Amino acid sequence: MSELRYDDRVAVVTGAGHGLGRQHALELAARGAKVVVNDLGGDRSGVGASAGPAQEVVDEIKKNGGEAVANPDNVATPEGAQAIIQTALDAFGKVDIVVNNAGILRDKSFKNMSVEEFDAVIAVHLRGSFLVSNAAWSHLREQGYGRIVNTSSPAGLFGNFGQANYSTAKMGLVGFTKTLAQEGAKYNIKANAIAPVAWTRMTEDLLPADFADKLGVDQVTPLVAWLVHESNEDSGEVYTVGGGRIAKIFVAEGPGYGQNSTLSVEDVRDNWAAISANEPLTVFRNVGEQMGPLIQQLTS
Repeated sequence: MSELRYDDRVAVVTGAGHGLGRQHALELAARGAKVVVNDLGGDRSGVGASAGPAQEVVDEIKKNGGEAVANPDNVATPEGAQAIIQTALDAFGKVDIVVNNAGILRDKSFKNMSVEEFDAVIAVHLRGSFLVSNAAWSHLREQGYGRIVNTSSPAGLFGNFGQANYSTAKMGLVGFTKTLAQEGAKYNIKANAIAPVAWTRMTEDLLPADFADKLGVDQVTPLVAWLVHESNEDSGEVYTVGGGRIAKIFVAEGPGYGQNSTLSVEDVRDNWAAISANEPLTVFRNVGEQMGPLIQQLTS
């Protein structure tokens, strides 16, 4: 089988000074992509800033014969997001790939979580992914090509104690991804999301230490690299990945219960088993499809 290459492609990877983002940037550059390595350079709570981490990754890419430039701007501000994409345009003339990976943690049980702690996490993960993608969107549309990967999380898909802010942002990225996939379809823009499990500075307090070697970031990057390759045609999907395992995550609907007369509380009670049934499941591609059973009921 031929090697997958990214020659003449320009990739922007946010939060690429450490962990997953760093590995994504190194892999894409090693396979021929020109890479903008973005990282604000703060700690994992988002405090502080330094151009050092991004530049260190760029230096490593160049040492290995690749092409890259560093960018230290903040994904959570419109000006920062625009500057990230402008860095790609100034250095390489275009942008083809956006990997939204930047993130911070402000873990706290819900009863103790402040508004600031909630907003700060939403700002980087969800707002940041929107802003960077938005800054790139017109360029991707105009050239009729683009690949976007958003970084969700199992915590967003299934919830996790002490992470109301983080899980909210990560589930929000699922809806964001699916909408970008629909709006980008006619322009050959594919958008997908990953829900990684990997040992990084973001997860070192959450995962058992003896899993560190088995949950390396190198076990996640191959999926990202495939999703941003020009030969990938899937879009609007979510995949969990880690430790050598990849699986598609589905948003599905059970068979449900319906009646043509107005529902009462007693109707809900009496048909709760049917309402709660989880087989057979249906996976809808868009809201129109999901509305199908209701429309059919209303017109029958």
